[in-house]
Amino acid sequence: MPVLSRAAADRSEDLRDPVRTAAAWPTARLITVDPSGRTPMRIEGAAVTLDHRAATDVGDEPPADAVLLGTVGGAGNGPEVDYWAVPGEVEVGGELWSMSPARSDPSTLREVGGLLSDADAGLMTAAVAVLNWHRHGRFCPRCGEQSVPQSAGWSRMCPNDHQEFPRTDPAVIVLVHDGHDKMVLARQPSWPEGRVSVLAGFTEAGESLEGTVSREIGEEIGVEVTDIGYLGSQPWPFPRSLMVGFAARAEIGAPLYPRDGEIESAFWVDRATVRRVLAAGGTSEGIGLPPGISIARRMVEGWAALD
Repeated sequence: MPVLSRAAADRSEDLRDPVRTAAAWPTARLITVDPSGRTPMRIEGAAVTLDHRAATDVGDEPPADAVLLGTVGGAGNGPEVDYWAVPGEVEVGGELWSMSPARSDPSTLREVGGLLSDADAGLMTAAVAVLNWHRHGRFCPRCGEQSVPQSAGWSRMCPNDHQEFPRTDPAVIVLVHDGHDKMVLARQPSWPEGRVSVLAGFTEAGESLEGTVSREIGEEIGVEVTDIGYLGSQPWPFPRSLMVGFAARAEIGAPLYPRDGEIESAFWVDRATVRRVLAAGGTSEGIGLPPGISIARRMVEGWAALD
């Protein structure tokens, strides 16, 4: 399963009832997320965990800008505990910095998402996504009036009773293969030297996901594909995407025509080469595969593991 698709919290809409959340607030836990998507972390043994605190540290009831991320526990897994997130400033550093000295910020979801438990990964992904939506969606898109959070942070309402919900933009991510032992890797001009990945693009209004696959592959590398099949999905809250993974088959040896300005280069690579790069940690032979947190990496690993 893609790293950011993991979740162990109950996110049922019924949990957001104000009477229920008020009753559960005294035992709830809270994380703070800053505008850069950072939240405090701590190390427990060999594990990295969210550094949540008692919700009552910020008051006797949920603040207006708090988001209920979900409930963890119950059904034989300990008492049910609500987890909330609030926007704010955070301090990062200490032990987490020493884990990854070459990285710019080890307290963001991109850096530590793969190190977190299923529950913590799901909680942080939801927190980053929804708080980012609130940060950029303070005015009603229908009338322009300022709106306020409702439903434990999962909607906004303006004075004219227009209700809005968190935006998610669907995008396809596609592993193009030849049905034999080769797949396509490509790179964008803005990426670090050597970084390559599979192809991706946003779904347009009125377009199916399968239609997006055909259009994007045709636009980006000039290839027609068939046998389009669903692989999986992953939330990607940078800022608000849902990456929907597909595999699609192209003709063996089909020439590739990278789209000028979008794709710097694209090439076929055989399974043996991909396996060697993966065995070397993901970077070898001039190829730098996507990081482990991405669904792209899981797609490449899955294809490489096929006989």
